[in-house]
Amino acid sequence: MIEKKQIFGAEEKAVLVGVIQKGQTDRQVMEYMDELAFLAETAGAVPVKRFTQKLAHPDSKTYIGKGKVEEIRSYVQGKDIRVVIFDDELTGAQITHLEKALGIKTIDRSDLILDIFAHRAKTAQARAQVELAQYQYILPRLRGMWKHLERLGGGIGTRGPGESEIETDRRIVREKISLLRRKLSEIDKQAFTQRKERGELIRIALVGYTNVGKSTLMNLITKSDVLAENKLFATLDTTTRKVVYENTPFLISDTVGFIRKLPHHLVESFKSTLDEVKESDILLHVIDISHPLYEDQIHVVRTTLTEMGCHEKPVIHVFNKMDQYEKNTFDEWLEPGIKEGMLRDLYARWEAETEGNCVFISATERQNIEILRKVILDKVRDLYRIRYPYKTDFLY
Repeated sequence: MIEKKQIFGAEEKAVLVGVIQKGQTDRQVMEYMDELAFLAETAGAVPVKRFTQKLAHPDSKTYIGKGKVEEIRSYVQGKDIRVVIFDDELTGAQITHLEKALGIKTIDRSDLILDIFAHRAKTAQARAQVELAQYQYILPRLRGMWKHLERLGGGIGTRGPGESEIETDRRIVREKISLLRRKLSEIDKQAFTQRKERGELIRIALVGYTNVGKSTLMNLITKSDVLAENKLFATLDTTTRKVVYENTPFLISDTVGFIRKLPHHLVESFKSTLDEVKESDILLHVIDISHPLYEDQIHVVRTTLTEMGCHEKPVIHVFNKMDQYEKNTFDEWLEPGIKEGMLRDLYARWEAETEGNCVFISATERQNIEILRKVILDKVRDLYRIRYPYKTDFLY
C-alpha cells in the first residue's frame, strides 16, 4: 500500500469556497459551508475565511468567476494560508487553473473526505477500500495533477519504452486499481463467510447521516464500548454485536455514516462494509433532529439506501438528540401548554410520515431508550414469527 501523506499539517489554515446554485437558498449554502468547515476541522485544518458566489453555471476553467478568483487570491496573498477547499467536486483541469491563479494548494470536498477516511481507516479492509477510492478519484484527474500523486506519496515505476509520462501514470494507477479490487474481492468472500456463520439470527443495521449519534446509541443498545466522538466519520469499520432482549437474540451492526455529496468512489469501495446494510433485516435510521437541516439529511440517507437497493427494508426512524432539539427550539419563558402542543404536532407529523415507525429519544440523556428497546423487540419478534413460524418458543 502506498504511504498516504497528510493533506493538512498541524494547524494549517484554510479558506472555504461554496457556490449558491439555482434552487438553493443562502441559508442552505451557509449550512453546507458549516458542514465543510466541520470536515476541514476533522481533517486537521483551521478554516479562517469563507467565500460564496451565486452562479447559474460553474465556470469550466475555474468553477467560480474570474472576479471571485481574484478576490480569493488577494485575500490569501501574504497570509499564512496553505489550502483552498471547494465544497463542490472539481475537475483536474479546474484544480490546475485554480492552483496557478491562487498560488496555493486547492482541493475539493471529495479529496477532503478521502483524506479523512484515509486517516481513520484502521483495518486492512478499510485501508484497501480508501486506497481504491483514492486511485479512482485520481485517475480522471492525472493530467496536470502530479501534486495529487505527491500527496499520496509513493513513486511511479519505470516507464515502458515509448510511453509518455501521463500514459505510464494511467497504466500504473489502473494496475493498482485492479490489484486492490482483487484484494477486496478476497476480503468480501471472507466477510460473506463470516456473515453466513452467524446463523439464523435477525440482523439490524444502524444507518444515518454522519455524526448523528449512531455509535452512542450502539453502546446503549449493546452495552459495549464502540468509539463515539463528536467528529465526522468516527466509525469506518463495521462493528457487529449480539444482543438478547427478553430471551430474544438478534445481531446489530454500526456502519459508516452517510453524508451529502459522498464521493461515489467511496460508496463503491465500501461495498463490503455496506453489505451489512444490504443483508440486514431491519434498519435503524438514526436522525439528529436538533440539526437545522435534519430533513435534508433524511433525504440524503433515503436516497443512498435507494441507490443501494435497501429502500424496501423495514425501517425504525430514531429521532435522536431530542434534549438538544428542545433547547434549540423552545424559549425558557414559553408556556408549557404551547411547548407540549408543538411537540405533539412534531410527533404526529412523523408518526404519519413513517407510518408509526418512529421513536423520539436522547441517547446521551437516556431518554425513551426503554421505549426504543420495546419497539426493536416487537419488530424482531414479528420477523422471527414470519421467518420461522415453527421455531418461536424462545420468543415467549
